[in-house]
Amino acid sequence: MGMTGYAPDPEEFRLVISVIDKEGRLHRQYTDEGQGAKRGLSPPVEWYNLPEGTQSLALVVEDIDAPDPSGPIVPWTVWVVANIPPTLKGLPEGFSGKEGELGEEYGKIQEGLNDEKIPGWRAPKLPSHCHRFEFKLYALDDEVHIGKTVSLLWVWILFLSKLVQITPGG
Repeated sequence: MGMTGYAPDPEEFRLVISVIDKEGRLHRQYTDEGQGAKRGLSPPVEWYNLPEGTQSLALVVEDIDAPDPSGPIVPWTVWVVANIPPTLKGLPEGFSGKEGELGEEYGKIQEGLNDEKIPGWRAPKLPSHCHRFEFKLYALDDEVHIGKTVSLLWVWILFLSKLVQITPGG
């Protein structure tokens, strides 16, 4: 079923990415195509209506049109963020790599490895302008401890063991 005319339930657990277009494409400044200081920034994200029992949040962002060297389309992990306090209402633009600089509430947030094997947001180099990005927010019933060298597979195993709810579409 198409999304035409879709209006989210105001009480629904949801994630809002204001810098992504209707086709799921990011503005240039959040990719490797931006200019100067407006290049490779992590995008701002907001969320609403956390489910009851949420003790922490986790975010996974994937380029769902990433080409695999052998040809098939395989999602490329761009960003993994865990232990986001449920008291926060979002992450600001340029957050990645600065969690310690933004105050005590951001201090426990951990960024895991992306598919380039480095922690934090990794602005994708797009071979074409048609890449779509999928953002999934996980409401968890406890904190997860992912360290700086954990793979996405291990992170998902940890997330699913503590899952309360995933945002719609995730």
